[in-house]
Amino acid sequence: MTAARHRPQRSCVACRQVRAKSELVRIVRTPQGDVRLDPVGKLAGRGAYLCPSLRCLEQAVKQGKLSRALASPIGPEVIEAVREALSEAGTEAKAPERRFADAGA
Repeated sequence: MTAARHRPQRSCVACRQVRAKSELVRIVRTPQGDVRLDPVGKLAGRGAYLCPSLRCLEQAVKQGKLSRALASPIGPEVIEAVREALSEAGTEAKAPERRFADAGA
């Protein structure tokens, strides 16, 4: 029997749902103080994760959760870049599939 591979988990700053790190969008504040989208998830700095939905983005911005998580104000250009990335990917219309390993197999 092979062991299931560990998948890092993160929570969305807006809805607090825990998902696999690869299913979330990362926004990072770099050591220089720039806030930007991190499509690869490897940039150095303080990161915040969002579900790939416009609803979570709007909630995080409206309630100040994104700026609080990054400990920095978020400019409108960053919000627009994230909004465009979500729209281009078409991820706001569909939720990621959840797959669970069979307990008996």
